[in-house]
Amino acid sequence: MAKKKWDENIYCGMRMEGRNITFPQTQTILNGVNVPGLTLDDIQAVLNMRDAWRYLISSVSEPVSLSYVCKLNEYVARNEALGWGVLRTGNVGISGMDYVPPVPDSEEVEQELTDILSSDRTTTEKAIVAFLWGARRQMFWDGNKRTSLLLANKILIENGNGILTITEKNMAQFNDLLVAYYDTNDMSLIKVFLYEYAISGIDF
Repeated sequence: MAKKKWDENIYCGMRMEGRNITFPQTQTILNGVNVPGLTLDDIQAVLNMRDAWRYLISSVSEPVSLSYVCKLNEYVARNEALGWGVLRTGNVGISGMDYVPPVPDSEEVEQELTDILSSDRTTTEKAIVAFLWGARRQMFWDGNKRTSLLLANKILIENGNGILTITEKNMAQFNDLLVAYYDTNDMSLIKVFLYEYAISGIDF
């Protein structure tokens, strides 16, 4: 199922970042065909997510760690940022809000990730919390939401718990809830939303 839905998930990553690209255009790029009218940056971003998903599938049995998350970002943000696959060393801002993510400390971030993974939450909740934590933590110079989306799906796929994908029809509401979460650090509402509208699995 992960292999079947990866094009939709890659498109989800593009829309989360506000890229002006359609699902058919995403599929065309993934099929190795040139798409006139798209920027080279958009094409690069799709190909980066493709390679990140290939890495995820090939490494699905590897343990999740900070180094693994950095590897995901190395694929996601390749040639898009000041640096990729490494924690940022300077300040970043998020447009439209007062929240300023702190510069990440590797030991602190590793402990936060360990706490999420070792908690008594269900696997699905761990995946959702990891996604939201990574998106707000802004550990990297670029590609934080896409990297966190991959991290969540690594947790889900490894345990046979489905796929996390925000579809086009739910993207506006997701963005509103994400902004509220960034501002308050209260993930209760967006967690419920993601569980109800963004998790898909296999129906028996």
